[in-house]
Amino acid sequence: MNVLLDISIGDKYNSASQKARVITENWVAHNAYCPHCRNDRLRQLKNNRPVSDFICDNCGNIFESKAKKGSIGAKITDGAYGAMIKRINEEDNADFFFMSYSYHEGYVENFIFVPKYFFTERIIEKREPLSPNARRAGWVGCNILLGDIPEEGRISIINNRQVENKNEVCGKVNKTGFISNFSLSSRGWIIDVLNCVNRINSQEFELADLYRFETQFSIVHPQNRNIKAKIRQQLQLLRDMGLIEFLGNGKYKKI
Repeated sequence: MNVLLDISIGDKYNSASQKARVITENWVAHNAYCPHCRNDRLRQLKNNRPVSDFICDNCGNIFESKAKKGSIGAKITDGAYGAMIKRINEEDNADFFFMSYSYHEGYVENFIFVPKYFFTERIIEKREPLSPNARRAGWVGCNILLGDIPEEGRISIINNRQVENKNEVCGKVNKTGFISNFSLSSRGWIIDVLNCVNRINSQEFELADLYRFETQFSIVHPQNRNIKAKIRQQLQLLRDMGLIEFLGNGKYKKI
């Protein structure tokens, strides 16, 4: 995997946004691999297909690519809110690549993979409609709250210009793949509990540490009347999938 961008292919474009798009998408087409099946190449799809840029011809997974100069940050500006919400509720929802790059130096700084099953409606932030005087008056865009996705779902392929080991990347993806077997609402619970586990500073923690988030869970899951039981259920799932270890007597360890 080459971290250099071919800046020259943007020379025939006048728009800075067009230059950035063709340069970064060209890089993905020639360097990115499928983190699900390890296929060495992804095929670029036709333009203007919503939430779809690339496809793996081996396993059929679809990928959307987002690129940004400078740091990626915790919030990524995306397209139409309605289209994004519709897309993440579909079975063939796209996985995402997020790239940060230096145009001046011609380098990919960071390249992050987020599996589609980490996307829930709460990860998508609705923006204010465009003003009546705007060319697309009333149009509603969205932001992807990347910082709200657990670190297990933000998998570095390139980190500060250093390429991560492909086997390790694919291993991390496979480790969380079980989440895709659950409904969108069930995924929300798994992700919320995993986020709270990550917020606990120590490597080992107790069930009581998770119960401290009970009020937070009740706000985002108002239909559930037995929050503590639901927390215990999600911890069992995370344990069964090897993300945490049960030590006994209500104690756990992060793996």
